[in-house]
Amino acid sequence: MRIIGYGVLALLCLYGAGVGVLATYQRRMIYPGAFDPIPHDGAVPAGTQAVLVATPDGERLHALWAAPKPGCGVVLSFHGNGSFPEEHAARFAASPWREAGWGVLAIAYRGYVGSTGSPTETGLIEDGLAAYRFVTEGAPGAPILLHGHSLGAAVAVAVGEQKPHLGLYLEAPFDSMMHAAATHVSYVPVSLFLLDTFRSDRRIAQGRDPVLIVHGDDDTIVPAELGRNLAAAAGARAKIEVIPGDHVSILGLRDREAEASFRVKLPPACEAARAAAR
Repeated sequence: MRIIGYGVLALLCLYGAGVGVLATYQRRMIYPGAFDPIPHDGAVPAGTQAVLVATPDGERLHALWAAPKPGCGVVLSFHGNGSFPEEHAARFAASPWREAGWGVLAIAYRGYVGSTGSPTETGLIEDGLAAYRFVTEGAPGAPILLHGHSLGAAVAVAVGEQKPHLGLYLEAPFDSMMHAAATHVSYVPVSLFLLDTFRSDRRIAQGRDPVLIVHGDDDTIVPAELGRNLAAAAGARAKIEVIPGDHVSILGLRDREAEASFRVKLPPACEAARAAAR
């Protein structure tokens, strides 16, 4: 019996040590792009320019910017936790968005390549609000569509809770970081030590503008169930499409439909600008 007791004690110690490691290094796992970034060439996408976005707490964020046509909207885009803004800037500066007059601002969060600081939930939301202010100053009066992928969807929802916008275009979002983490470490009580909870389910419930959610049916990083939970929290104003694909392969697959659905909310001046450019 004593040997069994020692064995149980050893297992408990190992379990406690594992939980301790997760608790200590949680932000390295939540924000891998800030600690172990994926290599990329950093080239400025065609049709955009590299800019710096200043935050009120003194950080400087790398970003890509393209102004909209007169009277048209801007896609404010937030990338995933292991990604970077260039891919989204290139996407929203091209077809079908650019032809319809949209501009784009895509930022790199604090601590990510090209930006100062260290990532936290509060910090990323401050980054999102600073990016929103940049758009309002760079394109006064332009309607803003908030877009985000994965972690970026949580940032978009948080900004949308505080600022007026055309709507939310969310790809592979989660309802909360607690649920997202639990899908990977279900044996750990993450709610006891999680520092950054990203309760998008609570934040999105307060909004009124339309929400379009696109999720992959084979997403093993953020299962589609979490996207469905977020859609349910948003209520009748939300539409969710679960399509074939994984966490990344779905990116952009519904852009044409998304652009058309949000374009109808733009002012008539945008259509006049598009017609003049034809």
